[in-house]
Amino acid sequence: MEKPYIIGITGGSGSGKTRFLKQLIQGFDEMHVTCISQDDYYRPREYQLVDKNGELNFDRPESIDYEHFATDLKALSEGNSIEKEEYTFNNPNTQAKTLVRKSAPVILVEGIFIFHYKKIAELIDLKIFIDARDYVKLQRRLKRDREERGYDADDVLYKYENHIMPSYQKYIEPYKETADLVVPNNKDFRNALHVIRAAIKSKIMTQG
Repeated sequence: MEKPYIIGITGGSGSGKTRFLKQLIQGFDEMHVTCISQDDYYRPREYQLVDKNGELNFDRPESIDYEHFATDLKALSEGNSIEKEEYTFNNPNTQAKTLVRKSAPVILVEGIFIFHYKKIAELIDLKIFIDARDYVKLQRRLKRDREERGYDADDVLYKYENHIMPSYQKYIEPYKETADLVVPNNKDFRNALHVIRAAIKSKIMTQG
């Protein structure tokens, strides 16, 4: 197999990265497209930074075991399979599963810091930045964290103002200028989705 084509997808929290990724891979099987997410490489709570008010800050590059993340992506790029325990967002009621990822002609990498981590960015062939207005991202974050993770609204707002936005401005937004493709996602991203799906199909055919 030729070297896999690696596509990196980033953007701020609430920009729609995960939704974009899920729709992007529809219709492709794991023989042709595999995915690896930064979310599965969070360090345990006891290793997370604490802010001046004693709150854990999961929105820093140091929150991620990026060396492990980079090692696994490198292994996939070389045609090897990897195993990784699922990250359960600190939910004690969720039983973590062992995730198995096999290499494929196209590898999708998703996460907020993937362009910031040099070892990971160097492996990426196509860099995609999902962009959305700040108020749209906040609305999405509030909805997700309250409905899916049971977080209090005040807690979500505190983290957005004190952790998420400062981190976005310093470690994520600067890479928007160097991305190969910026996808506006204030309402939908259908046009971009069609273009990138076509590019993936072309890569699969080329390597098939």
